[in-house]
Amino acid sequence: MDANDVELKKELNATLQARRELGDEYESALVDSFLEKVDQRIDGAVERRVRRQLAEQQLVVARGSRGPKSANDSWGERFGFGIVSLVLAIPLSAIGGGIAHLPGLLVAWAGIVGVNAVQAARTNPGLFGGRRHKSSRSDDDAWEE
Repeated sequence: MDANDVELKKELNATLQARRELGDEYESALVDSFLEKVDQRIDGAVERRVRRQLAEQQLVVARGSRGPKSANDSWGERFGFGIVSLVLAIPLSAIGGGIAHLPGLLVAWAGIVGVNAVQAARTNPGLFGGRRHKSSRSDDDAWEE
């Protein structure tokens, strides 16, 4: 049991003892008093939880709106994807070049480059978007690439 639980249990026992001593006519007031204490406990717990979540959100904002890197954005995954892409490029080039000659080779490599571009864009958002930054000159020329 938590220390708060022990204290709440003592409060309940005290309320029940007071009910026994005072009788049925005070039961409603005693129950209301106990429930008010329980509400205060719940409100305190919710307030602590909300404060903790707000602090975590502020920490994320302070870090530049980026949380910790997830496991799927690791260097090993990018390296492995590059190796697999190059290994698969050999048979794809042979098949494309053997069947359709130069146009088949170009289509095979366009697919390889496309898949790698999508992977790069997924792991580096904004890579191909040309992020715009605000200039310090004037409002008319405020945006530049």
